[in-house]
Amino acid sequence: MTAVDEEYVEAVLALVEQVPPGRVTTYGDLARAVGSAGPRQVGRVMALHGDAVPWWRVVHADGRPATCHGGTAVDRLRAEGVAFVDGRRVDLTAARVG
Repeated sequence: MTAVDEEYVEAVLALVEQVPPGRVTTYGDLARAVGSAGPRQVGRVMALHGDAVPWWRVVHADGRPATCHGGTAVDRLRAEGVAFVDGRRVDLTAARVG
């Protein structure tokens, strides 16, 4: 990634660090908050650089958790008390930050 991209990476990661336990945000929410690029770029940042932040608190727009890390996002979210709809998707109405 270029030097400009490093600023984007840092901005995304800083926002993810602010998501409290028991709450979630979406890739699109992060993209809007940073003000540039879109959800796929946020996903790329998380895939390449997200291990040091609470990556499991970033979900898809429909509430589906990330499937990386052996699918452990669901267990981590449940351990934090996050509510699920139909057992597979996060209840965004209850858990979404903001």
